Parts: sequence; C-alpha cells; structure tokens
Amino acid sequence: MHYNSRMHLSAPHLFEHPRYWAECYGTAPWLPTSRAEMDELGWDSCDVILVTGDAYVDHPSFGMAVMGRFLEAQGFRVGIIAQPDWNSTAAFTALGQPNLFFGVTAGNMDSLINRYTADLRLRSDDAYTPHGAAGKRPERAVIVYAQRCREVFRETPIVIGGIEASLRRIAQYDYWSDKVRRSVLIDSDADMLLYGNAERAIAEIAHKLGRGHKIAELTDIRGSVVVREATPAGWTEIDSTRIDWPKQIDKMPNPYDYKDGSSACAENEKDDAKTVRVIPMPLQRQVRKDREHVCIRLPSFEKVSNDSALYAHAARVLHQESNPHNARTLVQRHGRREVWVNPPPIPLLTDEMDGVFDLQYQRRPHPSYGDAKIPAYEMIKTSVNIMRGCFGGCTFCSITEHEGRVIQSRSEESILREIEDIRDKVPGFTGVISDLGGPTANMYQLNCKDDEIQASCRRLSCVYPSVCSNLETSHAPTTALYRKARELPGVKRILIASGLRYDLAVLDEEYVRELVTHHVGGYLKIAPEHSEDATLSKMMKPGMGSYYKFKKLFERFSRDAGKKQYLIPYFIAAHPGCEDSDMVKLALWLKRNKFRVDQVQTFYPSPMALATAMYHSGRNPLKKLSYKGERLSTAKDIKQRRLHKAFLRSHDEANWELLRDALKQMGRNDLVGDGEHQLIPAAPRTRSVAKRSRANPRRSRSNPARGGQWS
Repeated sequence: MHYNSRMHLSAPHLFEHPRYWAECYGTAPWLPTSRAEMDELGWDSCDVILVTGDAYVDHPSFGMAVMGRFLEAQGFRVGIIAQPDWNSTAAFTALGQPNLFFGVTAGNMDSLINRYTADLRLRSDDAYTPHGAAGKRPERAVIVYAQRCREVFRETPIVIGGIEASLRRIAQYDYWSDKVRRSVLIDSDADMLLYGNAERAIAEIAHKLGRGHKIAELTDIRGSVVVREATPAGWTEIDSTRIDWPKQIDKMPNPYDYKDGSSACAENEKDDAKTVRVIPMPLQRQVRKDREHVCIRLPSFEKVSNDSALYAHAARVLHQESNPHNARTLVQRHGRREVWVNPPPIPLLTDEMDGVFDLQYQRRPHPSYGDAKIPAYEMIKTSVNIMRGCFGGCTFCSITEHEGRVIQSRSEESILREIEDIRDKVPGFTGVISDLGGPTANMYQLNCKDDEIQASCRRLSCVYPSVCSNLETSHAPTTALYRKARELPGVKRILIASGLRYDLAVLDEEYVRELVTHHVGGYLKIAPEHSEDATLSKMMKPGMGSYYKFKKLFERFSRDAGKKQYLIPYFIAAHPGCEDSDMVKLALWLKRNKFRVDQVQTFYPSPMALATAMYHSGRNPLKKLSYKGERLSTAKDIKQRRLHKAFLRSHDEANWELLRDALKQMGRNDLVGDGEHQLIPAAPRTRSVAKRSRANPRRSRSNPARGGQWS
C-alpha cells in the first residue's frame, strides 16, 4: 500500500497476483464438499478449506461462494464444509487437512441474531438452511467452528471472517449475555481475523502462505486483526484510554499499568520507553508523526468491561477511524495480549468489483440438497447486487461497520451480463428481476467529488445532519442502468426492493419518476424509522421533511403513470434515546396518516453499532464524551420494550390494555376514548355494553372488534 500524489491510497490490482501453481486444475463445477468430489477433480488435498454456517449456495450473494470462487481464480484449490455438525470433530476432517489455512465464518448472518429475536425468543427457522430448518449452526458459530478446526489440525492456520467476526473485532457489548465480551479473535483461538469485504486481504494471505511465509509474520495486512505482545519499536501511540482529559497534563501514565500497579510488559519497559512515543489523544494534532506508524490505544477490555462511559468512548473512536484513506491502527489490550486492528481494506475499483461478480458461479444450491428449498436463495436468486458500502451511517445498522462508507460500484456492463446470466441459467425464470440494488437502492456510483477532501474526512455520515455539499448526488447512472436493464430481451420487469434513501432520492426528481413509473410493484418500502427529531438524531436519520417531500413526488408520479401505489414505512421501537412520550407521538402520527403497520421492529443491539453503545452506556457517542456529558433514556426492561412496540400497533386490540395502563401512568388519559384525536378506545364498562357495541358497530366508530376507527 502507498499514498499517491492526491493523498489517496492505492493497492495492487486484485487480479494481478501471480497465480498459485494449482491453477492447472482449472475451474471446478462445484467447490468440493466431500472426498468423493475431490477425487472426481483429481485433487489429493485442498489448499484452503472454508467452513461456513450457511448451506453452500454457489451464488455471489453468499459470502463463502464469493471467497471460494475468488481464491479459485487466484489458482488455489478450495473446499467447503457447510453447516458441519459441531458436536464432534468428524465433520471438520471431511476434506482432510488444508495445505494453507482454514477460513471460518458463521455465514451471511450473525449466528445469534439468526437464532434469537430482539426479545430474545428462539426463532423457529433459519433462512440459510435447507427447508428453513432451525438449529443447524451453533450459537457463536465462529468460536465453535474455529475451536473444532484447532482440535483436529492444531498447527494449521485459522482465519476467521464474515459479519459475525467483523462486528466482534474488539471488545464488544453482547446483548445476549448482557456483558462486554473479549474480541472474538481471542475467544476463538484463531490466528487472524478479517473484517469487512476481504478479497484483498485473503488474496494476500493465501499467496504469502503459499510462498512459505508463516501466519505469525503477517501482522500488517489491511482489514486484518492480529494479536501482538506490544507496540512495535518506532511507532507513535496516541493514548485514548481516558475521557474528559484535564486541560493541563503534567505526567503521562504508563498505558500498560493495571490498578494494582503492575506492568504487563515490565521486561520490555526500558526498551519501549526509548523506541515508542506515547501521546495523549488531546495533543495528537500538536505532534509531528509518521502517518504510517501511528496507532491509537483504546481503553483495555478490562476497562471498558467495568466502565460503560469508556466503552462508549471506544466505540466513538473506532467509528471515527473507519475511513480507509485516513484510518489509523487501533490497539486494545486484553489481559497480557494486544488486539491489533489494522486500518480498513482499500475499496475495490470498478473493474475489480466486476471481476469478483463475473466469476463462474453456478447460481444455485449445491446438488447434494436435492429439491430442498433454501429460503434465502429463493429470495435472492433473481436479484442483482450492483454496489457495496453505505455512507448513511445509521447508528443502529451494521452495514457501515462491515462494508464501510465508501461506495464500490460495478460497471453497467457487468450488471447487465449478470441479468442475462440469470435469464439463461436460473430454472423457472419468469422475466422478473426481483431487485437491482445492494445495501441501499440508490447509492450506485455516488462518491465524494474531491479525492483530497475524502482522504481527510472523518464524518460518520455523508447525509446527516444534512447531505454533504461534496457528495455527488446525481442518480443519472442509476436511471440509465434501470432503462438498459428493462430493454434486455427476455426481461419483463425490474423491481427495486433494496432500502431506498429517500433524502437522496428527492434531490433527483428524474430518478424518482423512473423508479415510481417502472420499478414499483404496487408497494414501495421506505424507512423513516421514527417521526420525532429527538429520536431521529440518535439514529442519524433525516427529519420527516424529507419523507413528506418524497411522498409528494411518489404520489404525483404514480398519478402521472396511472397507477395506484402505496408507500410502506418502517419504524423502530425502543431505540436508545427514545422516550415513552416519543412513542406516543409516533403512534399519533401513524393514526393521523392512516397507517396500520403490521411488521414492526424492536431495536436489536448488534455488536459494535453506535446505537448499541448508547444502549449499553446510556451515553451519546455521537458527541464528545465526558463523565458529565449527555445521558440517554433507554428502554431495556422487556416490559418497556414491548410497550414501545405496542405503540407502533395501537390499532391492535391485543395491545389496548397495556397501552391504557401506560397512558394512565403517563398522565395521558386524554388519549383514551372514542374521539377522533384519541389513540385507543376506552375499556368497556360492562360486558353488556361491550356486547351492544359489537352487535351494532355503527354506535361506535372505534368498535374494538374492528380494531379502531382508522385504516
């Protein structure tokens, strides 16, 4: 990696590595999942074995298929162990010992989010498993799989990755156990963790191991996390282990000291004092330093475990160090070991993205599953991913922590080729592409207008609190793509199902017209998430003004097209910083606008999200933190979380008793009754009154049997 003349990082091209010697075996019809399949290919061993919690679907929407086909294109022989039985080691020996390393992932979803609802109830299905069967992957799958691999082949390197590993790369609050857990790299006993989209890193690792390097030597690969004993000589360490620093700093404490006064690296203390500079974070801009040899020391695992304010501070620093063009290495001590988080990977160029998506995927599940339906595949088999990343920065979302804020777009030609591939390969294709999108529907080819500004930017969002003036907002490339996709022979319709960022869409009316006229199947889902500014500010979501602008355009262009179409809004209950009174206002907004939302979402504290730091600490990491800073109200008690959810469905009779009690305690009895501006009906005084009301619904426009007066 190096810096070019415009302060932008560059990297070797993804497909310019000299191919590994095993390229002579060519492209496998399917990456082998058994010894018999390896024998058919003439392989005596695999170079890399990928272990995944998902069923093996050879499709670019499944992470292990992407990693497997990409490594195959680099010349390596890759096998896949999909959804192994973790109760013994037998399944982990099915393909023998890999020559280079095991790659381990929980799959496309975090195993705990996959297993439990936001209310910590067990889910009854798993969309990434044949027949949707639940229980085919363990909880904390990355840890379990890695430990099983270690048991069977102790000396073989283990590299963990995927969404579950990405979101646990440092000490993180764990909602399921209600405590801060160590980095998953420590708990899994793996050699290395890769976070984000890992093509660059995994290619570098595989080729270096193939050339005889040891895994312990690979300490500086971007997008990787490793364990070190101490900060290397010659580095400058910016200390972020405290918050609310005093204005006068007389003496810098040893960052390795524990409360008992002992030093975790006493034997190296004299050498380190001479070769490692330590700078308090408030003074970081006042000291000259080598940009490539700077690390930021986060508060240790032990400190963030016992001090939620320091936890929120660590989360704030991590998110500020997410721009790959200026991010610095992060260091967090865990006992006597250092978790060393290298800067994020360099985003892929368009032709590199094309190369990844143009690999020879079968685009369907492995034949061993027979006719079994895999729900996740059924959902995406006719969809096309056109980009990666999201610069929205929503605090409750994990996309940014995983894929980053820099948009990486495919070329128009590559996308159109994939649509033709779907048309020609997917059995039963009806001519309908179910989605043309990605993490968002409308960030395709939207990036910063100025490379130098982007290289120095540390904003958490390009669109909050307002759309950045340096952001390219023209949707013309997306509009042109939609039009060309519709013209392909055999394609009848292109639908857009990815989440739409409507505050961006309203800046390009031609795009909205195109979307509404040709690409909405009667309903368009959008996500205001809330109606109240106080809560929206904690989500880093736009105010309702943008929603009303988009709604006006949507209705106008629907009329112009002669179509009756509807917006379906999504909302989140119990988000950190949301008061009971905010949920009352949202419920009234829903009633005024005649929305009866059926599918509602309760805030789910995913690891490492900023909103999760709010949930755990009761503090706002969007602002500079101190022990005297802003405190947030957060619904943690299960009863209060269910109450917030009930406000989203105040039309449901099952919620009325809970809402009546809550409104009474809040002093809002004015919202209970049969009036037009009241939220829920009053409780029937007697059984006979209730019977009369049900028998003659015209007597009360708020008849409980009809679920209220509005629809």
